[in-house]
Amino acid sequence: MSQPHIAIIDWTTSPQGDPESTIERQIIGGAAHVTRTLCETDADLTDEICSANAIIIWHNMPLTAKGIVKLQNCRAIIRNGVGFDSVDVAAARERGIAVCNVPDYGTEEVADHSIALAMALCRQILPLDAEAKQLGWNIRVTPKLRRLSTLTFGIVGLGRIGTATALRAKALGFRVIFYDPYLPNGADKAVGITRVRTLDELLAQTDVLSLHCPLNEETRHLIAEREIALLKPSAFVVNTARGGVIKKTTILAALRENRIAGAGLDVIEDEPLRTAEEAATPNLIATCHAAFCSVESKIEMRSTSARIALAAVRNEPLENVVNGVCS
Repeated sequence: MSQPHIAIIDWTTSPQGDPESTIERQIIGGAAHVTRTLCETDADLTDEICSANAIIIWHNMPLTAKGIVKLQNCRAIIRNGVGFDSVDVAAARERGIAVCNVPDYGTEEVADHSIALAMALCRQILPLDAEAKQLGWNIRVTPKLRRLSTLTFGIVGLGRIGTATALRAKALGFRVIFYDPYLPNGADKAVGITRVRTLDELLAQTDVLSLHCPLNEETRHLIAEREIALLKPSAFVVNTARGGVIKKTTILAALRENRIAGAGLDVIEDEPLRTAEEAATPNLIATCHAAFCSVESKIEMRSTSARIALAAVRNEPLENVVNGVCS
């Protein structure tokens, strides 16, 4: 019997792994043959990838139904990260292929990044830095400098990262509220923050809006024209979830027209920023879909993905299955 094959697919536009797949090979050892291929889309899938027994796929590399139908021997597709909207999970389910993710890595990093963006906005760190480097001390952004204890920090999605962010915001003195229609009653009491029952109620109260929900048909463009209009003109928006949760044209226009005070976007719809006009949007901090990044988090993520892939080729139970295929 030939040795099982685990294929790692990294994204050509922004490779995140290392050419030798050092961490994955340490976990997998001699149990499977490991390859790494750079692809832009699933049109680039090679015959070798299509014959793999398990696939580890990095973020932003899409795997659609057209790609999945080519997979001949695959038991599991492992998304190297939390989100799995780049994989057609229904198509994988139809073919009996499990789709797994790594939901617990990077929780601290993304929560820390959310707070860092919120603090940079509330304390206007980047404009003040630019002002100081022009040898000027006019502090033109004084109207946007805020006392945290007077502000309401509104969170959409109180999962692992949302909870970690809420606890950090609470420790900094913010009043913290959240909206999450899928949590059972009592979640607010467990964390010691205030629950609201509608998104509109949250938006009307919020000074800092922080998004922590997955991207799906329900949440795509969750924040668009109507929702931006419900925010205070002094409000800040932070997104470390998925770019498509906020309609890009809407938030960039709102920033240009001073309908909100600022935004910190680690993720953005149709990323990266596409034009010089988008990049020049005032009061925007953008951070390259990097909230998950740290030396420690990438080791944790890659180790978990490799462990799931190893279980797949050994025909063992799989962790973190998101599409209901557990065979």
